[in-house]
Amino acid sequence: MTGHEPPAVEIDTSKPHPARMYDWFLGGKDNYPVDEQMARQLLALDARGRDMARVNRAFMHRATRWLAESGIRQFLDIGTGIPTEPNLHQIAQRTAPDARIVYCDNDPIVLAHAAALLRSTPQGATEYIQADARSPEAILEAAGKVLDFSRPIALSLLALLHFIDDEDGAALVDHLVDELAPGSYLVLSQTTGDFDPEGAAQAAALYRARGMTLRTRSHAEFSAFFHGLDLVGPGVSLSADWHPELGEVIDVPGDDPIPGYAGVARKG
Repeated sequence: MTGHEPPAVEIDTSKPHPARMYDWFLGGKDNYPVDEQMARQLLALDARGRDMARVNRAFMHRATRWLAESGIRQFLDIGTGIPTEPNLHQIAQRTAPDARIVYCDNDPIVLAHAAALLRSTPQGATEYIQADARSPEAILEAAGKVLDFSRPIALSLLALLHFIDDEDGAALVDHLVDELAPGSYLVLSQTTGDFDPEGAAQAAALYRARGMTLRTRSHAEFSAFFHGLDLVGPGVSLSADWHPELGEVIDVPGDDPIPGYAGVARKG
């Protein structure tokens, strides 16, 4: 799909948004002073905020490459964020030009840049859904116009679940996984407070003060999202440690781990 013009959208610049803060951490320009202000406040709590974003992005690249090389030809990415090349569809379609990808996000600024998410190969397809992750039925209905849910799909929620509270997060993942065909995969990543509980609590308080949720999870809490699925080795690991041999690895100074977990699991 080509030739899409960015639609006119109304963007609330009075409150920070995770997608725009993530863009700022990655060095992008699609953010506003309110996003930068909060991002810098987070950096004051942990100076490695940019490294966290880059390490998570690198995990997405490696996981997508692994899935495409493993035969997956359909991808549903919820919590897409502002386009940063290479995007998920570009990684997948390098290996599998016929891959079909559906992106979903709730920030209007992502919609404004949807054209960058729709540059599919002629053999494949890409589409963008403007929807909130807390509305899985709407997402599934729209995604079903592009993806065949009777066949395997790679479902990714990357750096998303830490913005959703416990019961809502578990219910969302379970609902979506229930709709996937056998042979599908679940791909997750999220921030943890395991290595700095005090800093994580301070970051959560900062989010609450801005009317947002930050729910860091322990290794055990994050692993629970994969219940009933078969984890791909090495299982739930630090994001940086998931199959580094597959490609992009971020060189982070110091010996302290980047506090984020990741995992990929197959539905039997």
